[in-house]
Amino acid sequence: MRVTVKSESWDGVDGVRLRAAQRAELDARYGNDDHEPGVPPTAHDVGVFLVARDAHGAAVGCGGLRLLGPDSAEIKRMYVEPAVRGTGVAVAILRALEHEARRRGMTKLLLETGTAQPDAMRFYEREGYHRIDNFGPYAGEPLSVCYARELR
Repeated sequence: MRVTVKSESWDGVDGVRLRAAQRAELDARYGNDDHEPGVPPTAHDVGVFLVARDAHGAAVGCGGLRLLGPDSAEIKRMYVEPAVRGTGVAVAILRALEHEARRRGMTKLLLETGTAQPDAMRFYEREGYHRIDNFGPYAGEPLSVCYARELR
């Protein structure tokens, strides 16, 4: 599927809708709404927020970068609508996030996913991310699984 991935406002209608759909899916997978350790991301701490749009302009996915330091960021709110999963949308968003991180001088991306998201774990592993010890607010969290990738 051909998509365009561009920076958009965190508070834009499509971004809000996509993040709400992600939260609803995760609530269903984990059986509650208490499955995110740490401080939820906001427009204040997500320095990059991207939305993927299909050929008709419909928003079909999103992802952001929370800056952790001068050379690293955490991927946040990566989500693709179920109807278009497996069509390359997630790869396009991930590559665009990596490009933005490199452009901003970052050399490492980290992320957290969860034990009830084996599809996400397979995706990140396939795309070159390697499992690391849980970092920051995810340390010691039994439902968290963390990954990292060095950007070259």
